[in-house]
Order: sequence, then structure tokens, then C-alpha cells
Amino acid sequence: MPVLTRLIPSPVVVDISRGALDDLAGLLADQRISTNGKLAFAISGGSGAALRERFAPLLPNASWYEVGGGTIDDAVELADAMKSSGRYDAVVGLGGGKIIDCAKYAAARIGLPLVAVATNLSHDGLCSPVATLDNDAGRGSYGVPNPIAVVIDLDVIREAPERYIRSGIGDVISNISAVKDWELGHEVRGEDIDGLAAAMARQAGEAILHHPGDVSDDGFLQVLAEGLVLTGISMSVAGDSRPASGACHEINHAFDLLYPRRAAPHGEQCGLGAAFATYLRGDKDTAKLMVEVLRRHELPVLPADIGFDPDEFVEAVAYAPQTRPGRYTILEHLDLSTDQIRDAYADYAQTIGS
Repeated sequence: MPVLTRLIPSPVVVDISRGALDDLAGLLADQRISTNGKLAFAISGGSGAALRERFAPLLPNASWYEVGGGTIDDAVELADAMKSSGRYDAVVGLGGGKIIDCAKYAAARIGLPLVAVATNLSHDGLCSPVATLDNDAGRGSYGVPNPIAVVIDLDVIREAPERYIRSGIGDVISNISAVKDWELGHEVRGEDIDGLAAAMARQAGEAILHHPGDVSDDGFLQVLAEGLVLTGISMSVAGDSRPASGACHEINHAFDLLYPRRAAPHGEQCGLGAAFATYLRGDKDTAKLMVEVLRRHELPVLPADIGFDPDEFVEAVAYAPQTRPGRYTILEHLDLSTDQIRDAYADYAQTIGS
């Protein structure tokens, strides 16, 4: 009997631990990512400067590039600068989500592998095959290869603003709603669903939903970081963002597009979107549990928590399906009018309490 299998695109190294950065130089050489230290580091202008001071003496053959922001133009400028400055073995994205997304896009553009070194846990992009970058139309998602290695030093993560760690909690929990939307698309429209990708994304979300710890707890940070990495890999397994992006992310994207100057961090909006989408799906018990956990982690569960009034939230939900044409979620399935969304939100707010 033939044995059928598949290869899963994933990093060759995942190091999530306290002090993981202490051996970054050794990891890059020992894993044959770069035997001579010819590396292009992408860093921010803020916290990146301190990290450069720390690692530049250990990697004398590396070049350092400061990333201006999180736009497609920034990523193209980074790629052009790296390409014109010499030959490198790999690109190292050292920083938060914007830095890593720019580095992912730049590495893909010049055909080099990427090492993702995360300094916060704000969202699942650190290990996903997607770079999310601002563009003239708002914000776009660009397909890129997975990182060849992921390094997350929990000691460094602790130095990040807590809001950007809590944001990752909302992003991972939203997987639970996203997988439900994927299953809905399978049931109603016959969409293919990848059971392995769905399982990876859902279990990452469930692990956070039922974990008793918080961001002050190393054990919780470990589970959160692992959940973000698994979510990224689940998207590679599926060949699509479907395992981690449903109505929750449509609502998030609507906030970004309608209120670009007021939008909250990605994971905060996704967590709120997931709780509301779960309620729309009729699963009130899970919605209440999500709300309880989000509140425990000081994450928003009502639009007022991030500075929006109910009418603005209703507008975002009504607009949300336009952000992902062709994607089938509970929003497309119910096809609610604005008045129906307003009534549903009033019921949701009353059910979960203020």
C-alpha cells in the first residue's frame, strides 16, 4: 500500500525561550543560514537601535537597515537598498510586526530567506506566509515565503508595551471564529477545508482561551508565542489565510479602511470581531467565554472600549464583507441589513453586559 504524505512549509528553527537572543549569532551560523555572517538586518529606528548595539560586534559582516514604517513603499525601498548594497545569505527582521512584514516582503523580492526575530507578540504575522503592508488603497496582504527561522526571546518580549502583547491574544483567540467560518463555507458552498490547518489554528486559539495565566506569566507567554507561530504555519498548510481570517478579520479590515487614523491594534479589533461574529453564529456560550477571557486580558469587547460608538461599529460590520470579496463567513451567510446589524449589536451588548 502506498504511503501518501505532504511536505509542510515551516521554519527549520523555532526558538521560543528566555534568553533566546543570547545565541542568535550561533544559531545563524550553526543552522547554515549564514556561515560567514553576511546578513542584512532590518530594524526599527527605536528599539532596533539598542539591539543593533548588542549584536553588531558579534556579527561584523552584517549590514543594518532602518525601516521607515509599515508601507509597501517602505518594503520596496528596503529591498532596493539591500539589493544595491551587496550579496547576503539571508535577511533578518528584528522587531515588531511592521518591521517583520517589511522584511518578509523585501526578502521575497530579492529572493533571500528570512529569519524573523520578534520583539513583541502583537499578531500572527511573525510566522505567516503573508506580509500586511499599508498602500495607497489602505492596506494590502502580500504572499511571501515562510520565515526560515523564528526566534522569540521571552525576556525581550517582556520589555515590549503590554498592549502589543495583549493584542496577540485577541488575534489567536479569533482563530476559533475564523475556523467556524471556514467550516460554514464548506457546509454551504462546498469549499475545500484542510483539516490539519483548521486543527492547528483552532487548537492555538483554544489553548489561549482556556489558559489561566496572563502576560506576567512566562508559561502563558510561551503558549501565546507558540500559538502565533502555529497560526502562521496553519496558513502555509492551507495555502490561504482562511484558518485565521474570517468575519473577525473582515470587521478588523473595515475598521482599518473606514477609520484609518483611529483604528486600534490589529489583534484588539480581531478579538472584538470574533466575539461578535460568534454571537451572530448563535453560539452564545462561546461568545460569553470569549468576552470573559478578553476582558480578563484587558482587551476590548465593545466598540466603546477602543473609542468607537455603536453606529460606527454597525457601519464597520456592514462594510466588512467588501474587504474580502469572495470570502464566505457568517456575515455573508446572514446578509444582514444595517438595521438588523444594529439590532444584533444591541442584543450582543445587552447579553455580555457593560
